[in-house]
Amino acid sequence: MFDLRELERAHEIVGQAVPPTPAHAWPLLADRMGTRVIVKHENHTPIGAFKVRGGLVYLERLKRERPNTPGIISATRGNHGQSLAFAASRHGVPAVIYVPRGNSVEKNRAMRAFGADLVEHGEDFQAAAEEAQRRAQFDGLHMVPSFHPDLVLGVATYALELLRAAPDLDVLYVPIGQGSGICGCIMARDLLGAKTEIVGVQSTEAPSYALSFAAGMVVTTETSNTLADGMATRVPVAEALAVIRKGASRIVQVTDDEVAAAVRAYWTDTHNLAEGAGAAPLAAALQEKNKLAGKRVGLILSGGNIDFDLFRKWVGTDAAAPGERAMA
Repeated sequence: MFDLRELERAHEIVGQAVPPTPAHAWPLLADRMGTRVIVKHENHTPIGAFKVRGGLVYLERLKRERPNTPGIISATRGNHGQSLAFAASRHGVPAVIYVPRGNSVEKNRAMRAFGADLVEHGEDFQAAAEEAQRRAQFDGLHMVPSFHPDLVLGVATYALELLRAAPDLDVLYVPIGQGSGICGCIMARDLLGAKTEIVGVQSTEAPSYALSFAAGMVVTTETSNTLADGMATRVPVAEALAVIRKGASRIVQVTDDEVAAAVRAYWTDTHNLAEGAGAAPLAAALQEKNKLAGKRVGLILSGGNIDFDLFRKWVGTDAAAPGERAMA
C-alpha cells in the first residue's frame, strides 16, 4: 500500500494536529498479566480514538488533488465519523455522516460538535453505509469508505510511533472493526523490519473477520450485536482480509463480558477510560495469559469513547464478580 517514506510523510501530516500519543508500561497491568505490558494510548487524541489519523491523511490528499470537492459523506458507528468531521472542518469541507438508528448518543453528539451533518438510518452499520452510498450518488458528494489505503496509511502512524518506542515487542493485540488499524500495524511492522507477532481481536457477537480468516475467504454474518460497537462488522473488506491473513498470526474472539472486565481493568489499573473495542485487546491478552509468560506484550487502546450509561453498567460497583474485584 505504501513505503516507509510515505509513512513518514503521513506522520508529519498527522503531527500537525495530533501529537504522538503515549505508550506506557503500567505496573498494575503487568501484575494482572504476569508479564510486561505496553499500552499505546490512542484514547489520547483530539477525538479520543486512533481514527483521527486516517481522516487527516485522507482529507489532506483529497483537498490537494480535488480542491473543488463539494463535500464528503460516509457511514460510521462513531470514531470514523468523528475523524472525518474533525479533518473536514480543518479543510473547510462539509461532511455528511450516516449512522444506524440507536447509535451511541454521545458519539453522535461529538460528530455534530465537530461539524458533521448527522443522519440516522437503518438498523446497523451496513444499512447506514448502503444508504450513504446512494446519497453520495444523488447529491454528488465524495463517498469516503471505511477502508482505504490513505486511511490505513494514516492510522499506521500510531504503529510507527509504538514500534519505534518499543521495538522489542513480542506480540501486539489489535482490535478489528473494518480493518484499517490492524492493517496499519502489519504494514508498519513490515516496513520497520520488526519481528512482532500481530494478533487481531474480534467480538464473538461480530466475528466476520475471524470466520473469514479461518475460511480463507470473505464470510459475512447476519448480525453484529456486540456492545463493543467499534468491532460491530458484518461484512469484511476483502482488501483488509488479504493483508490480515498474510500478516497476522491469528484472530482471538472475546465476549462482551470479557470486554467489560477489560474496561474495568483499565479503569482500576491505569484510570484510563476504554471503549469496548479499545479494551478488547486487553480482554484477548487476558484470555491468552498462559501463553504470554515472559513475553513483552503490546496492547492498542484504540479509543475511549464509551457512553456513560454503558460505562456505568460495566464499571459500576456491582458489575464485577467477587473474585474479579479481589483480583483488582
